This record gives sequence, structure tokens and C-alpha cells, in this order.
Amino acid sequence: MLAVLGLVQAELSRRIERMRRWMAGEMHVNLTSVWCLAGTVLLTPAMVSLLVVVLYVHLWLRVWRHVRSRPLHRVAVSTAWALLSCFAAALVLRLTGLGGLDEGSPSAARAVGIVFSSAAAFELVSAVLVCAGIFLYTAKRSPRELLGTASDNALEIVTLCLGGLTALALVYQPPLVLLVLPPLLMLHRSVLVKQLEVAATTDDKTGLANAVAWHDAAQRVGEQAGRQGRPFAVLMVDLDHFKRVNDTYGHVAGDAVLRAVAEALQAEVRAEDVVGRFGGEEFAVLLPEVAEPAALEIAERLRKTVSALAVPVPGEQERQVRGLSVSIGVAVYPRSAESLERLLLAADAALYRAKNAGRDRVVSI
Repeated sequence: MLAVLGLVQAELSRRIERMRRWMAGEMHVNLTSVWCLAGTVLLTPAMVSLLVVVLYVHLWLRVWRHVRSRPLHRVAVSTAWALLSCFAAALVLRLTGLGGLDEGSPSAARAVGIVFSSAAAFELVSAVLVCAGIFLYTAKRSPRELLGTASDNALEIVTLCLGGLTALALVYQPPLVLLVLPPLLMLHRSVLVKQLEVAATTDDKTGLANAVAWHDAAQRVGEQAGRQGRPFAVLMVDLDHFKRVNDTYGHVAGDAVLRAVAEALQAEVRAEDVVGRFGGEEFAVLLPEVAEPAALEIAERLRKTVSALAVPVPGEQERQVRGLSVSIGVAVYPRSAESLERLLLAADAALYRAKNAGRDRVVSI
């Protein structure tokens, strides 16, 4: 029954899941936890293994193999993680003496204990494995990148809640298990809407905020600064001689350079700062509550960080793009201008002064 329900849910949400997987980062909640957790408290380990393999093989055949970011070896790893999470939850039930829901007709209190204990163990082991995988597989190290967003974790908890309800329904009122499918499908769709909203504000090449999202953030910071009388700074960052990179190494290498510069800029600022791409090779950095001396220091640090980059050329392991540089224009509210639009104009004017003065330098106005 669990396998049938899992396959039906995957088929009905196949198109949405493809879009979600295509837009997702390293952290991706695929909602199979509903059936995996239910299987953990209802089935033997051998049967749970069969259930997990069936669900994940079906997902790969029908959904993930059509998405380039999901190669077969990563599907195998995800399947192994799901199995380990199920085994950990089953082990906790065994060690605590709670057993599973398949053992007779447990009391309401014991049934709740079984579901909550298994869900907690499942989530803990799954989170540790995913975090370790992202740490080893990628260069990402920040807590947000390793642990996922609050929305990612909330979605996983919701799926586990539905998994617990599925198990209880199968034990006490089996026909009611069909009521799990409609909310699960709507949950899929609502998560996709959220991802579409994020995609609409994100630059697809660099992952930074796009011009619209950056401007919205700057508008909020500007309004707050005006009310509280606090400064904020805007840096306009332009990659020098970027056309030479495209002409010498190709546009694929040029895209790799843009991503590397974006990651370098993001790594050198605070969590509350906003880095955006304005198009082409131009970036903007918003620094709330930063006065001119600190803004110049940050800009100089960014310039040195970019100049030290060595970006591998895609497909050519021995070639690297070196000698990159940026020109940076700095403007600070309220000294440079008293409105956001004028501040952007001032930062842009400072940027062109930096370029006219020979590039690879920081200029404030």
C-alpha cells in the first residue's frame, strides 16, 4: 500500500518535481519521507529497504534522470541516506522498547511515542548525512548552505508529520490513508510557487540577487536609514577587461569567472549585506550601517580578493583564468547623496572615475 501510494503521488506530481529539482540547490526535500517514515514504523527493515529502493528508483526513472543536476551516483547516495535514516529510526524504536505500530494495537500514548521517536531519529540522521554530503561534495561551508533554510527544514518536518499520520491511519482506519494524498500534492505545488518566487529575484548565472531584488533591498535599507539617521554604503563593482576573458577562453569560461567573482564577493561581506548582479560584468554591494572609512576598507578587501582568484577553465583542468581585477566605486549615505537613486548615480560616477584612472582601484565620491 505504501509503495502504491508513493508511486501514485510521484506520478501525479512528476512535472512539478522536475521543475523543483531543476531549480533547487544542494538542499532538496523530495517528500518521500512521508512513505519512508510510515514504512519504518510499520514494516521490517528488509521491507523498508525494498520500499525505499522502489520509490527512489521510480523517482530517478521518471523524474530525476531528466534533470542534468541529478546524476545516477547522487541518486544512489540519496537512496543510501534514506535507508540509513530509516534504519536509525528503527534502531531507536528497538532500543527504547517502543517497537513498531505493526506489533498488535498499541495504545494511543504508545503510538504517539513511536511516531515522535522515529520521526526525531529519522530527521536527525538525515540532517547529519545531508550536511556531511554537502560539506564533502561542494565548497559550501556556511550554516545556511549546510543545514538549509528554515523553509527547507519546515518542509521536511511537515512531510514527517504526514508520514506519522499515514502510519496511524493504516493501523486504525486504513481507508483514511487516501486523505493524505491531496494535501501532499498541494504541498508540492505550494513549495514550487515559493521556489518560483525565489527564482524571480535571483540571477541565474551567479545565484546573487538580480537588479530588481537588490534595488528592493536597498530601498528598505534606505528608508530605515532615513528614519534612524544611520549611514549605509553602496559599492558598484565592475570586472575589468571581461571581454578579453570571453574572447580568450570562451563564454563558458566567462560564466565560470562571473560565478567565481560572485562567490568571492559574497564570501567577503556580512550576512546582512546584499550582493547583486546588475547585468554583464557589473555587481552592486549594499552595506547597511557602514560609514565611508569602513566602506573603503571593505571595497579594498574585495578588490584584493578578486585579484587573487584563479578560476579553472571548464573542460581544461590545467588552464586557469588569472590576473582578474575589478574597479570599484563607493558612495555613502548621506555624505554622497541623500536618496537611493542619487546614491547609485554617485557610486556609478565613482566607478567610471576608477576606470578612467587606470582600473583595478577603489574610488569614492
